[in-house]
Amino acid sequence: MKAVITVVGQDRVGIIAGVSTALAEQHVNILDISQTILQDYFTMIMLVELDPERHAIPELSTKLHAVGERLGLQIRIQHEGVFTAMHRI
Repeated sequence: MKAVITVVGQDRVGIIAGVSTALAEQHVNILDISQTILQDYFTMIMLVELDPERHAIPELSTKLHAVGERLGLQIRIQHEGVFTAMHRI
């Protein structure tokens, strides 16, 4: 199953490393990643693939929320289908 992860927060050293390490520990594969700095704000969108038998989106969301709190970020995850439907006109 694919999901979209968004990350937003004050720019600082180690954001990509922290988020990608947390995902690797959960055996989540990063398929695509885009990140940029908007003035002092770090923004990142990731397309990831995860095993639905191993992870539920709410469970992974809770783990990513904890990472976000530790790094001072807002991290959200949505099933790819939900993300696509929300952004369709």
